Amino acid sequence: MRELGTGIGWRPEIADAVEGLAGVDWVEVVAENICAGHLPDPLLRLRERGVTVVPHGVSLGLGGADRPDEGRLAELAAKATALGAPLVTEHIAFVRAGGPLTASPALEAGHLLPVPRTRDALDVLCENVRIAQDALPVPLALENIAALFSWPGEELSEGRFLAELVERTGVRLLIDVANLHTNHVNRGEDPAKALAELPVEAIAYVHVAGGIERDGVWHDTHAHPVPRAVLDVLADLSSRAAPPGVLLERDDDFPPAEELAAELTAIRETVRAAAPAKAAVTPAAGRARETLPAKVPALVGAGEDTGRDLHRDPAGPALTTHPPQSPHPAGTAHGAGPRPRPVPPRLTATGSGGTGARERLGIAQAALLSALVAGTPAPEGFDHARLRVQNRALAAKRAGVVAKVAPELPEILGGGYRAAFLAYAGSRPMRGGYRRDALDFAEHLLVAGRPEDPVARRRLTAWWQDRAGARPPGRAGRLVRAARAAFVGRRAA
Repeated sequence: MRELGTGIGWRPEIADAVEGLAGVDWVEVVAENICAGHLPDPLLRLRERGVTVVPHGVSLGLGGADRPDEGRLAELAAKATALGAPLVTEHIAFVRAGGPLTASPALEAGHLLPVPRTRDALDVLCENVRIAQDALPVPLALENIAALFSWPGEELSEGRFLAELVERTGVRLLIDVANLHTNHVNRGEDPAKALAELPVEAIAYVHVAGGIERDGVWHDTHAHPVPRAVLDVLADLSSRAAPPGVLLERDDDFPPAEELAAELTAIRETVRAAAPAKAAVTPAAGRARETLPAKVPALVGAGEDTGRDLHRDPAGPALTTHPPQSPHPAGTAHGAGPRPRPVPPRLTATGSGGTGARERLGIAQAALLSALVAGTPAPEGFDHARLRVQNRALAAKRAGVVAKVAPELPEILGGGYRAAFLAYAGSRPMRGGYRRDALDFAEHLLVAGRPEDPVARRRLTAWWQDRAGARPPGRAGRLVRAARAAFVGRRAA
């Protein structure tokens, strides 16, 4: 397996710091925040220095009921090619629900939500992974996510769910030890049990991040220092098998470069201190290998024939608009077509046996997401208190991201921006990404005759009109839209 070493998540806010950090072997970039044909200069400079760059997707929603979107897959493939990446990564999560499959409104979460660990969900996930693998020019690795709540009626532990996913698809794993800690606090799941059950030699690399506990709930913020408890999970994993790579994630409240360097040092020392002796590793590695199909090769550099059985599909829909490059350049090994792979009996290649699973999963996910973002009643069996925590977390994240993509809004609204946005988001789901969300929020305020300050309202009107390309709603239009919103609200209730 390819050794990556110690890395850090590349973010524009710390681009200069990352360039100056000693001992950074590789970086990971959020795929949706870059364009294949317009890579940021700091990333290009890192590539010229020989630093490996891995694109990390957040919007495919491979754990959702729908098949992966071909356009999103093509964009991810183009970015992997442009970066010369040895692999791409995504999440075991769903990020949208509803639509034609369930004959219900299409909903966007703007966040990674947990997949139920059921046979239906595993069948759908495996088929989606194969579709993604066949569309990508490099191997795919999937990340376990953090969750605030559990699904009722789950049939598999996290470790067994991941192990069966690997056995059936040959996909690699990106193990986030911070997420294992989060699920320990929030769902009572033992990280050691999960690590014992998953095939450790399928790990492509490891994420490490910080968070904070409030009122008995762990929030995986990526905005706080890495706690000792997360390093302890990293040590447990490293004692079982040396990870090929370990990466520090930080997405907000960025500290000085010296603090980032200290965290990277702590990560290196944790891995080094926990590394098992070779004699102790061999039996465990041998047992783990027995759970994997023989077809799984080691990771190799981009551009080599890796075998397509290894390919795959803050924070939200793509914010870039440049067209992607071709995902399969002429002359690449990938253009030769997919290799045949055995299909497990529960899911045929045509999806029979998967169609019913998709519909059942789609209905369940749509009902849950509607409760989280549209104000409908919570489905039976869920912890209502935890869903309220998740609802607030989703709205708070939307407010934060909208403030970043449209910084004029908090400037115009001043200290009232956050409260106004949270009130808006409580029952109004996203319908097209964060930029669309910003426009919808501004229109919502204008329809309600807000803000009350006439100068601020004129500024908001000009901002909305400039970006929406339409006339702002007049008095009659505001009355009609307000009546429509009230009618929809009564139906939802």
